[in-house]
Amino acid sequence: MSNESLDRDALLQVNLQLGRELSARTLMFHGAVSDRIGLSAVEHKALDLLSRAGALTAGQLSSLTGLTTGAITGLVDRLEKAGFVQRERDPSDRRKVVIQPVLEKMEAEIAPLFFSMGQQMEALLSSYSDQELAVIQDFVSRSIAVLQTETTRLSTDASSEGDS
Repeated sequence: MSNESLDRDALLQVNLQLGRELSARTLMFHGAVSDRIGLSAVEHKALDLLSRAGALTAGQLSSLTGLTTGAITGLVDRLEKAGFVQRERDPSDRRKVVIQPVLEKMEAEIAPLFFSMGQQMEALLSSYSDQELAVIQDFVSRSIAVLQTETTRLSTDASSEGDS
């Protein structure tokens, strides 16, 4: 094996370990935010997805999160009780119920918790060249796709195990 290949293997391993560390630190940060607002980390991140997507049905939120529709019902119940979402009739189809995020409450109670980190992350990203930012964007976008695929796979595997 050449030195170049050993260096690449070592670099790959370091980056895989850094990915694990980033994942752990991200989860811990969001756990701390969730504790501050009285939600679980899953509820908080589902609310984040909902706030960016806008009003969604339970089925759509289930697809976005990988949670079962039953789990989504309980999650939405808790978010509604906390005042972060409202269930509303779909104006185009009164038989459907959509979950509407209460953006004013989120802006007042959640956004301030991200202010400092947002400033620090912007400063960090600003330190990279345009080419480096393009590579970071590509890596993050492709990582998101891998995570979505793997979440779906795990959710599908879990639901098919219940069928046996």
